[in-house]
Amino acid sequence: MKLARRKFLHLAAGAAALPVVSLAAQAQAYPTRPVRLIVGFSAGGTTDITARLVGQWLSKRLGQQFVIENRTGAATNIATEAVVGAPADGYTLLLVTASNAINATLYDQLNFDFMRDIAPVAGIIRYPLVMQVNPAFPARTVPEFINHVKSNPGKISYGSGGIGTSIHVASELFKMMAGVEMVHVPYRGAAPATTALMAAHIQVVFSPMPESLELVKTGKLRPLAVTSATRSEALPDVPTVGDSVPGFEANAIQGIGAPRDTPAEIVGLLNKEINAGLADPRLKARFIDLGAGVFPASPADFGKLMAEETEKWGKVIKFCGAKLE
Repeated sequence: MKLARRKFLHLAAGAAALPVVSLAAQAQAYPTRPVRLIVGFSAGGTTDITARLVGQWLSKRLGQQFVIENRTGAATNIATEAVVGAPADGYTLLLVTASNAINATLYDQLNFDFMRDIAPVAGIIRYPLVMQVNPAFPARTVPEFINHVKSNPGKISYGSGGIGTSIHVASELFKMMAGVEMVHVPYRGAAPATTALMAAHIQVVFSPMPESLELVKTGKLRPLAVTSATRSEALPDVPTVGDSVPGFEANAIQGIGAPRDTPAEIVGLLNKEINAGLADPRLKARFIDLGAGVFPASPADFGKLMAEETEKWGKVIKFCGAKLE
């Protein structure tokens, strides 16, 4: 009887250990099949281009296809929820953006907690927005712009790509820190907002660098400042907003996340290979052409930055009172 019981306990212990051994073996062999990288924006935009560049790099390095899947809607929440609900095996990844940090406060009810349910894997790029105006606008510097706004209460409007977008919250951060009042005019994306600015229907847009470069270089729009802490390599002659509004900084961030509990070995491998890509001169040059700087980071450092961004944009959203269901 004792022998039978001892044998049963031995077999039970062995069975309980099997899943752990299996997970470890899977992590060591990873990847053995195609990996999905889910993007919350449509094809052709900066976020999609980032995903495809990184996906191509990882496909070559790891010998399996990294397939880009665009799942648009609800300001990236649909894409994020798809990854949160996927198995934590490294075969479903998320292209993380500033929207994930913004949405944590912007939405009252989400079926997930981004900081809890998505494991940080790696940073990829970050780039500033460009505070730009129509060439006919009287202000040529940020201080002149601030004085003009204060001298024309209720008459100055800014455009955005919609409530909760990076353009929107960066503009509200400017209002908050510069102590000015501007009317928000939301559009269905950054492109329509830029078109309205060129037609002088609105007075200012804080537009993402990749979408601003060509218009600025051809003189169709006038840059007043960039929103990064230091000047941008893409527009070295343009000052920062922080030069006139101390402490102001707003960057668009992109990186990679995975479902929580994804094995550390898989996260570590992906982080290593992505950082190797960001050090590659050819891939780095592709990102610089977009007006972006590469952002290599450990999983812990990327997670820390996203936590800081979530707290920062949470304060701005509460300041402006924006909410979405």
